[in-house]
Amino acid sequence: MTTYLHRSEDRGHVKAGWLESKHSFSFGSWYNPEFMGIGSLRVINDDIIAAQNGFGTHPHDNMEILTCVLKGTISHQDSMGNESQINAGEWQLMSAGTGIKHSEINQGNEAVHLLQIWITPNVQNAEPTYQQIESDPKLTPNEWQLIVGPNANAPMHIRQNAEVKTAFLQKGYTLDVKASQKFNYVHVIEGEIDIAGQSVKAGDALFFDDLATIQAHTDSQFIWFDLNN
Repeated sequence: MTTYLHRSEDRGHVKAGWLESKHSFSFGSWYNPEFMGIGSLRVINDDIIAAQNGFGTHPHDNMEILTCVLKGTISHQDSMGNESQINAGEWQLMSAGTGIKHSEINQGNEAVHLLQIWITPNVQNAEPTYQQIESDPKLTPNEWQLIVGPNANAPMHIRQNAEVKTAFLQKGYTLDVKASQKFNYVHVIEGEIDIAGQSVKAGDALFFDDLATIQAHTDSQFIWFDLNN
């Protein structure tokens, strides 16, 4: 098995006014040629957005943009006419396609903590779409929850041959990683787990290319990216 451990301290750390962000891969003002993404997975930004602030209206195109809110509530508006609140435990997927403009604002009085994930699509210039689901793994611990996938029966449909799953694993429990694609990338949100003999803690991620078992050293939450390319 080939493995590569991406430590939390190797992520880019950017703090600019109302936004504090840790970048797993090169993004914006932080660039590292060693960290340009894993296959179609291009961005994992770990963002803390101060109260009464956020991302004003801005454009995207030809990108699958997945948002996971971990704490607080973010308010969304877009050029397709969608207006929604995304609460902790909820996920949003914007398929930007030919182009979309949107804003994500923290209208509350406390900071919002979220992950913003970009995956490059395998279809260019498609019609933009918006999807949102509630899927909090802490409510059903010790099992995988599928968040997005390429098939119509996935909770949210992504324009890429990839699946994104999440789990909350209680201390001492195990979960098998049975990949359907070529590459696995597990990003730990909180806690500490063991994969293939590697200790992976909050903010770390592990790339590996074979079957594996995850064991939780502490109560832990993580995301598994099952990627074809």
